[in-house]
Amino acid sequence: MALARIIPISLLLICLIPLKSVWAATERYDVAYLWAETTDRVQTYREKVAKVLGPTVEKKLKVVSKAPLYGVIYHRNRDKQGAERVARSHSKLLQSRGMEAATIVRSRQWEVVSAKASIEKTKPAKKEPLKASSANNQAAAPQKKKSVVKKSAPRHHNLEAEVEKYIKSLRKNGTISSDERTAWSVYDFTTGEKLVAINEDFPLQGASLVKTFFALAYFDQVKRGKLKYGSSAKTHMRRMIQRSNNHSSNWVLRQAGGPAAVNTLLKKRYPQIFKNTRIIEYIPAGGRTYRNKASAHDYSRFLYALWNDSLPYSSEMRRLMQLPGRDRLYTGTREIPRSTKVYNKTGSTAHLCGDIGILVVKGKNGKRYPYTLVGVIEKRQRARNYGSWIRSRGNVIRKVSDIIYKGISQQHNLRAG
Repeated sequence: MALARIIPISLLLICLIPLKSVWAATERYDVAYLWAETTDRVQTYREKVAKVLGPTVEKKLKVVSKAPLYGVIYHRNRDKQGAERVARSHSKLLQSRGMEAATIVRSRQWEVVSAKASIEKTKPAKKEPLKASSANNQAAAPQKKKSVVKKSAPRHHNLEAEVEKYIKSLRKNGTISSDERTAWSVYDFTTGEKLVAINEDFPLQGASLVKTFFALAYFDQVKRGKLKYGSSAKTHMRRMIQRSNNHSSNWVLRQAGGPAAVNTLLKKRYPQIFKNTRIIEYIPAGGRTYRNKASAHDYSRFLYALWNDSLPYSSEMRRLMQLPGRDRLYTGTREIPRSTKVYNKTGSTAHLCGDIGILVVKGKNGKRYPYTLVGVIEKRQRARNYGSWIRSRGNVIRKVSDIIYKGISQQHNLRAG
């Protein structure tokens, strides 16, 4: 993580810090598990993490304040390599139980929020650099301050249970058949919480959804100077993402090195995202692509990185995904307001109907609330009537999107009136 992100005030302040001190501070890291706006969620999540990781780790698990958020931190104050190793190990245990992966975070003089909402200090990192903001300087003051803890917002109803209930009702009435599997993933950027994770780690057919991964592989090589993003590339990229054009998709995939090379690149360069992805084939004639695979969790991690500008050409990929085109997350829904921004990519074959995207809804306070939604329905046997099946399953995804919006709207009090 760049130092400028940690001290976003002025490069002038950085110049005031001895280089040796800056280097020492940047080499000290903790492990983070969750960031959210309310303490109740973070305290509950800390308990879950402690149960998975055991009493030794629990002793150093702290609920900390980093305005305007609270987080669960494993306070190590050690080197980056060690923190990454711990984060990988903990991620495997947590994800095996449906929880989020751990990440590393720069160590600092955290304000620790106890179960009784009191605040204590952790030991500062050695030669910690000068704090850029007045708020941080106040936090470093020796005298204790009375903590002011936000009142928790009303906890949203269980969206995952609602989605499961809806899908079960469709199976019961025969709308969704026994040879169909669905996968759903929802992540709320405002609270930093995974709201829905259903069949999230099952590799399913990628159809056209994985064309976003083709784009990433291409842009990765542009950033490293191996490819150029010229007029031809821009045309094919737009056609691939906006219109899902198969000829343009194969052009992008071929330029990026072909299926095997792209598959290797994604796994090597972005191993924390692509855990269940396999890029095996070009898009065959007629669009009957059934061999490329990915999981809902892989799409979710990709969208998370995309929104946070953690991928090369993130802003360009978001621009392409926001161009007018087909979607099943917003168009045709009943609940989602017209002011919503959508960044998405659909996928359709006689075996799969899906959509992945980021929806950014506007609250009555004028603030934007982004969240990801991944919905995939895979059918083992080829649909007899492709058009009818795609329309029906597209409407299922739209209904789920409405369910998700209503829950998020309730959580953040988005609706006027």
